[in-house]
Amino acid sequence: MDATVDDAMVPLPAGRVTLRDRRTRHSWSVDIAPFRLAVFPVTQARYARITGEHPSAAVGDRLPVEGVSWYDAVRFCNALSVHEGLTPAYHLAAGVEPVAWDTSTDGYRLPTEAEWEYACRAGTTGPHHGPLDHIAWYRANSAERIHDVGGKQPNAWGLHDMLGNVWDWCWDVYDAEVYGEYRVLRGGGWFDEHWSLRAGARRRSHPSYRVDDVGFRVARSILP
Repeated sequence: MDATVDDAMVPLPAGRVTLRDRRTRHSWSVDIAPFRLAVFPVTQARYARITGEHPSAAVGDRLPVEGVSWYDAVRFCNALSVHEGLTPAYHLAAGVEPVAWDTSTDGYRLPTEAEWEYACRAGTTGPHHGPLDHIAWYRANSAERIHDVGGKQPNAWGLHDMLGNVWDWCWDVYDAEVYGEYRVLRGGGWFDEHWSLRAGARRRSHPSYRVDDVGFRVARSILP
């Protein structure tokens, strides 16, 4: 994949999204400011280009990087910002919690959970932004393996692999009172059944967790 394509981002307009948690039956609405989101999950080639590391279980330049923790993802965002002459978005204490997000910067960062769902839906209201087999790699069609990014149809905003292939780390804490520092995962992966691949489906994991169906994509704020 050409590095320029690999690095592509799209500007998304301001809007509003309603999130729901099936466990608690709680729903809440979030206003979304304009922001930019990567067209693809971070690929192994891009991750290696910035970090010099190859953490993934499967190997391929165009495959999404996986086997990366939430901490790895925020460190990558800062390294990518420095590489491109931007101010890093995160302040890390020895690479672990607490991690503070400096919202005054336009450096690379993880999307918030609300931004992720807003981007995934791209104006739609159903569980998927299109027929699942057309837009996502999951257990029924993946041959139980990860696939190159961009192999399925994008949503209306030009974003690929929002559902399936790898779960995306998001910035948010899932539920601090119940799960402590566990962070939000969104999107579903190549080994998941179809019911996990819904725009509103939420999953959680410890920020140090690494597994072969979890990756991430990057975002950038659009400052006034």
